[in-house]
Formats: sequence, C-alpha cells, structure tokens
Amino acid sequence: GGIAIRNSNLTEMVLPMIFAVIVGILVVFVARYTLANLPKVKVVDAIATGGLFGAVSGSTMAAGLTVLEEQKIPYEAWAGALYPFMDIPALVTAIVVANIYLNKKKQKEAAYDHESFSKQPVAAGNYSDQQDYPSSRQEYLSLQQPTDNRVKIWPIIEESLRGPALSAMLLGLALGIFTQPESVYKSFYDPLFRGLLSILMLVMGMEAWSRVGELRKVAQWYVVYSVIAPFVHGLIAFGFGMIAHYATGFSWGGVVMLAVIASSSSDISGPPTLRAGIPSANPSAYIGASTAIGTPVAIGLCIPFFVGLAQALSGG
Repeated sequence: GGIAIRNSNLTEMVLPMIFAVIVGILVVFVARYTLANLPKVKVVDAIATGGLFGAVSGSTMAAGLTVLEEQKIPYEAWAGALYPFMDIPALVTAIVVANIYLNKKKQKEAAYDHESFSKQPVAAGNYSDQQDYPSSRQEYLSLQQPTDNRVKIWPIIEESLRGPALSAMLLGLALGIFTQPESVYKSFYDPLFRGLLSILMLVMGMEAWSRVGELRKVAQWYVVYSVIAPFVHGLIAFGFGMIAHYATGFSWGGVVMLAVIASSSSDISGPPTLRAGIPSANPSAYIGASTAIGTPVAIGLCIPFFVGLAQALSGG
C-alpha cells in the first residue's frame, strides 16, 4: 500500500478515504439506534459492538485482497491503505458516543436523586448541618465552576494508533512511502503472504470457536446482529464505492475492498481500545459477537458475495 501511494496520484484517494471515514462513523450510529433498542441489550454494549464492527479486521482485508488476485479483478494497490481511515473514526466515535451517553445518564440519576431528597419531609427541629453559604472564597469559586464531563478525543486516537495491528500497518505504509522496499517485498514478503494468511485463518477459527460460549451470557440479539450487520455495512460501503467509481474511476476491485473492510469487524486492535475507552461495556457482548460470528461471516460469506455483486454489475 505504501509503495502504491508513493507511485500514484493522491487525488484519486481523496473520495474513497472520505467515504471510508463516513462508513466507520455511520456503522456506530447504526448499532446505536438498532441493536441498542432491542430487548435485553444494554446501550453501552450496543455502542461498543458498533465500534468493533465499524473498525477493520486485518485478516479479513488480507483474505479479500487474495480473492481479488485469484479472480484477476484489478484494484488499486493503495486500497488496503483505507484501513485506518475507517478503523480509527469508528473506535473514536464509539468511545465518544458511549461516554456522552454515560455522562448524561449520570446527570439524570444525580438530578433524580437530588429531587427525591429535596421532597423528603423535615421534622421540626431537624435541620441539616450543611451551611447555606460557602464558608470561604475558594469554596464559592469551586461551586461556580461546572464539573468538566467532556470526553477527550485525542487520548482515544492515541490509544487506537498504539494498537498492534494499526501500528504495524502505519509503519508498513511509512516504509513503502519513504524507502525503496520493492526488491525485498517481491523476494521475501510476497511469496510468504498466502502461507502466513492460511495460518492466521486457522488461528482466527480457533479463536472464533473459543468465543462462541461467551454469546450465551448475553442477549441472543447479538447473534442476529452479527449475521446481518456485515452485509448491511458492506452494502452501505459498496454504495459509496459505486459513487466513487462513477465520479473518479475507482476500480470495481477497489469498490469490493471498501465493502469488505466495512463488513469486517476488528479482532486485534479494537478490543483493547474499547476495553480502555468503555470499561463499563461487557466484552463478552462485543468481542463474542465480532470474533465468534462477525469475522467468519465476513470472510466466508461477505467476500464472495461482494465479489460476485461487482462482477454482475460490471459485466465481468
């Protein structure tokens, strides 16, 4: 991807990059207003699930690139570089939306508790020890300053960038852009790619099976969401990709890759980021939904579906 960016016209990437950002953010709000409204589903868990499904799976992306090469479907070599433009906005949006929701919930609960306390009857001679006026200027100033409940975005971005998958990808892009690694890539990395990918798929399958049991601890709606959401998210991205195709000549293979990364759900960098950013969310819900069902559906069903859809629409 970095080599391709160095050798390509960057203006061609602008529209697909913008669409990748939009899709990453949109997926979070889809979960916020669909999954969160289903029975026995907690809003915070639904938002975290949306963040994980809006983020990108490197293994799914790699599998999609391999299928395009085997089918001899041309695509922009920088298509894989769309990864961080969807991944980071999705994680940041999920954490921000979840913390805003939690802050509003705390404020409502505090207001309700204060109202309930103020309505309690006070017996004659039973007065509170609390003073009517501040005892010092410092106390007065502290009362005048509102509590800062704003969500800080930069630490979330920093945490996302430190994730192993995203860090490795950004480093690879930097090496491709600022160095000349073509000979090393062709002689070493490219021949090993499919063998290492098969090992990764085996490990991901074992991980998915180990996570199936976690879904029994949460609402069964997560299973339904995990099956349907990859197709919905992918179709949204496919539609945006078609706009880029007719507007700027974005290849059909690039459209497929945009849909594939949208249908994927993060299984490496996303979970630790969400654990740190939304500690109150239940990992069994969002990690179980993503790893146990979302990733297998994206790899086994969504990739061939979007490849076939592109071939049907392009007449190829």
